[in-house]
Amino acid sequence: QVQLVESGGGLVQAGGSLRLSCAASGRATGNYAVGWVRQAAGNEREVVAAISRRCANTNYADAMKGRFTISRDNAKNTVYLQMNSLKPEDTVVYYCAAKSTIYSLNTYITAAQYDYWGQGTQVTVSS
Repeated sequence: QVQLVESGGGLVQAGGSLRLSCAASGRATGNYAVGWVRQAAGNEREVVAAISRRCANTNYADAMKGRFTISRDNAKNTVYLQMNSLKPEDTVVYYCAAKSTIYSLNTYITAAQYDYWGQGTQVTVSS
C-alpha cells in the first residue's frame, strides 16, 4: 500500500505557473504508475497527466498538452506536475493517484484505473 500527499496548490493569476508535488510513502513506491486527476463540480474525474513507473512514458489530456509537464524522481518518491499558462478553467482540486503495476512503461488515463489517492490540493486561477 502507498500513501500520497499533495502540495503546491494555491492562488495564481491567469497566465501564471504552479508546480504541484506528490510525495509517496509506503512499500515499493517505485512499482506504481502515477497520474494527476482533477474533478470540477458536475464533471467526471479527468486524468490530466500520467507517468509510467520508469519515467519513460507520459500522457496528457489534450487541453493540457504544451502547458503541463509531469515528471517523477523515484529516488525522492515524488511526482511533480508543472503547470504553465494557467487559465481560470484550471481552477479545481488536483489529486495525485497511483496504480500498482508490473508494466514499467504503461500510463493510465482513466481515473477508475487508479488504486490509491491523495487528499488533493486546491488550485485557483484568477482572471
